[in-house]
Amino acid sequence: MAELPGYFRYCLNTGKLVLLGILVSGGVVLQILACALYNNWWPMLTAITYVLLPMPLLFLVGSGRSSLFSESDSSWVNATKFLTGASAVGSIAIPAILKHSGVIGWGAFAMELSSFFVFVFAILCYIRINDEDDYSSL
Repeated sequence: MAELPGYFRYCLNTGKLVLLGILVSGGVVLQILACALYNNWWPMLTAITYVLLPMPLLFLVGSGRSSLFSESDSSWVNATKFLTGASAVGSIAIPAILKHSGVIGWGAFAMELSSFFVFVFAILCYIRINDEDDYSSL
């Protein structure tokens, strides 16, 4: 992308940020629709796990993102991986438990899971955008 003019690269990067914004907004809309359409606000419990999910990453690891994707002997990094994984499993387990107990229906369950997968896709896109690091070459 070095042969493209600077203003064109800037537009492409802005488009990537807009895509991330649309994905996160879509996940939030699916989360709210799962509750509002079926007049049952119990599925909103998964929003708690969405808030708790990045907390171990923010507090225990800091800015060392590369240490999360490699083996580490640090107990703090291992604790961060465990807490993040537990929160991610909770994001799927809470709707499954609510469906199994009969609190929510199949429609709300499907919307909750689709909201989770939209959020996961947004996170993967964010990681991909940060790996490219085109903002430093503007």
